[in-house]
Amino acid sequence: MTRTAERAPGEISAERLKELLDGDRGFALLDTRPEADFEGWHIPAAERCGFKPGADLDVDLFQSKTGLERDDSVVVICAKGITSEHLAEELVTAGYEDVRHVEGGMRAWSAVYGAVDVETAGDATIVQMQRRAKGCLGYLVADPETGAAAAIDVSRHTEKYREVAEEREWDIERVLDTHIHADHISGGRKLADELDVPYHLGERVAERDVAFEYEPLARNDVVSVGDIDLKALFTPGHTSGMASYLVGDEAVLTGDTVFVDSVGRTELQFGDADAAAGAEMLYDSLHGTLLAEPDSVAVLPGHADPASDAFDPGSEVSTTVRHLRTNLALLDRDRESFVAHITDSVPEKPPNYEQVIAINRGQDAPEDDEEAIELELGPNRCAAE
Repeated sequence: MTRTAERAPGEISAERLKELLDGDRGFALLDTRPEADFEGWHIPAAERCGFKPGADLDVDLFQSKTGLERDDSVVVICAKGITSEHLAEELVTAGYEDVRHVEGGMRAWSAVYGAVDVETAGDATIVQMQRRAKGCLGYLVADPETGAAAAIDVSRHTEKYREVAEEREWDIERVLDTHIHADHISGGRKLADELDVPYHLGERVAERDVAFEYEPLARNDVVSVGDIDLKALFTPGHTSGMASYLVGDEAVLTGDTVFVDSVGRTELQFGDADAAAGAEMLYDSLHGTLLAEPDSVAVLPGHADPASDAFDPGSEVSTTVRHLRTNLALLDRDRESFVAHITDSVPEKPPNYEQVIAINRGQDAPEDDEEAIELELGPNRCAAE
């Protein structure tokens, strides 16, 4: 195809794409990746438009498939930003007037976060850190009077948490993980080391043969940031060492024990053969611990599916103990039925989960940042179906 104008397509960052998606969305987002990659993981607003590097654009075919005319605004994304740039150039050559491609593609999108204030009825200030691509949810819990804060379930990009804390003039004095994560590389130890502050896990994590030091929390142990208390609740099931953290009497950070619309799967640690043992633990954790909290306590989970109605970027992902008790049908099942459902409806495993678990146990480490990016690509799959 002969270029009709000496003009190049625009390039935008993944952060800028987030801003555009959260705005009026007066553009079409096209994803050039192969169908299997797209079906496995994509930005909810995107439409697939398969395109191979080095190919020429058939404009008539493109228009018939997408319905996009030359005066429409188009943003193109791919895996790494290479194929999308080529398609963007072809579109400009074909006379499309407003074309941009995303620098770094889905790899860059995987590192985009949003910080959302959680409405609370107590003295704590809670910020939900939303990792947009994977739906990972971490938290900053602070005493606004003293500026002391804790970081919980930090993902690999620790700078995102530090930036938000610095913007609010908070000092992160503690870092906690709810469990050994299977779908993403934890940044908890890294952040604690960077800040030289304590790193906490529930004491039962010792059963996982972790190869690093941490400050264990026993059942009902309390640690504080300023005048805000965080109480460790043992909620095994998704993993044997899972701990949820009760923030005063206003919120509970549940990790992967329960989400706003589902519960955690149990076979990633226990294996398919022993998933029932984990499901029994999970049933007891839900009914004996979390649902025993007052109705008004906010439930703040560790994940949300970016493609689900539960995830509205820029809004907190949360529910309440009462809402879970009265609206999550799975919690109405008796013990036997609950266990059968969890073990019979096993979803696809998270990508690279065995190596990710090994890294989070301190038994392995990615060779470099490139390997870490590759290990984490794809959605989280920690919920039972």
